[in-house]
Amino acid sequence: MKTALTIAGSDSSGGAGIQADIKTMTAHGVYAMSAVTALTAQNTLGVKSVLDSTPGFLADQLDCVFTDIFPDAVKIGMVSSAALIEVIADKLTQYKARNIVLDPVMVATSGAALMAGGAVSALAEKLIPLADIITPNIPEAEVLTGMKISTPADMEAAARELFGKYGCAVLVKGGHCLNDANDCLFRDGEGVWINGRRIENPNTHGTGCTLSSAIASGLALGYDLTLAVESAKRYLSGALASMLDLGHGSGPLDHTFSVTPFAE
Repeated sequence: MKTALTIAGSDSSGGAGIQADIKTMTAHGVYAMSAVTALTAQNTLGVKSVLDSTPGFLADQLDCVFTDIFPDAVKIGMVSSAALIEVIADKLTQYKARNIVLDPVMVATSGAALMAGGAVSALAEKLIPLADIITPNIPEAEVLTGMKISTPADMEAAARELFGKYGCAVLVKGGHCLNDANDCLFRDGEGVWINGRRIENPNTHGTGCTLSSAIASGLALGYDLTLAVESAKRYLSGALASMLDLGHGSGPLDHTFSVTPFAE
């Protein structure tokens, strides 16, 4: 069985963060492991509070994973402090981690800020250069490039700039606010559009976590990067199209839409 590690925050409501990551990886037939960067008290309405892991405890988690069940892929999500980012960068380098997918989570679906200003600089300097692919949405790509992104051409320009700056593949996600569900993937010096189908579903809690974890799962399974992205988008579409409706705000996806329950 292939394995994957998620390095991210915990979502007490189960829709995003490591909970979404583990569900996604499991649905892909990949054995999921986790290193928790923070505990969050949140639900579909918003984030109430955040309690960061200490750098030493995060380092212990990563040591325990890498020295026992080495992951075939690594997904990195919410990391709210520069100190934790430095620990992750050091450990990924120490263990020569492969197939690293970085989702630069800066703001929750509810609008709550999840990353301090100093952490953004550390992310850009320490972690992005280690990634095989980063998956920013439009606001995150704007922060990382300093550009205003208003058109599909802007998306491609931002992806090109990030690729040129960091040398990793870049997936700039369109989302419902721009270009429907079409994303721009820039890799190997070329940009390609990965088209998706627009699904009218207000429940989008954890979509970014889910997509990046699905990409990591594909890489763990040996897929080419473009195929991993295409496969991940199909999975995300299925999880949205299932129309799970839980909670009073932006609800979670149906990560197990394709899993058939055991008959009694």
